Order: sequence, then C-alpha cells, then structure tokens
Amino acid sequence: MTHDHTAPGYSDDKVAVLKRLKRIEGQVRGLTRMVEDDTYCIDVLTQVSATTKALEAVALKLLDEHLAHCVVNAARAGGEEADLKVKEASDAIARLVRS
Repeated sequence: MTHDHTAPGYSDDKVAVLKRLKRIEGQVRGLTRMVEDDTYCIDVLTQVSATTKALEAVALKLLDEHLAHCVVNAARAGGEEADLKVKEASDAIARLVRS
C-alpha cells in the first residue's frame, strides 16, 4: 500500500473529526460504566448501536474526504498511482460494508 506524504484529505476538518472521536470515546467509557453498573442488556445494546453509528459516520466522512482529495488528485495525475488510489478506496469501502 502506498501513501503519499501530503496532508490527508481530512486536514481541513481535522478539529471536527477529533471532536467527534472524543465524543465517541466518551460513549465507549459510558458503555464500560453501564456494564460495570449491571445496566439492562437492551439499554447497553442501544448505546452500542449509537456508538457504532457514530463511528460509521466518522468513517464515511474520512472516506468522502479521501475520495475528494487523494483519489481525485491521483486521478488527475493519472498512471499507476491513480489505479492504486482507486483500488485503495475500493478496498476501504469493502471493509466498511463488511463491518
């Protein structure tokens, strides 16, 4: 897998991405407390679902930025790098769909 050394596609939104991840981190800590406190199973599962959706939203945001920045730039340049970036994005989409 090749990675160029330019700024990642999410650089302009880095603060927002980090804020979302911190919020998710808090959700995971909350899940830990819920289990420690013997919270009702369905309530824990509801929070697991909410946390999963939040992570998926971050993943989709990162994927969108990758496509709009990294893949588009590589496609403009053409050649092998373009093919690699498209494959890389396709593989990432496949991982997200399987998860």
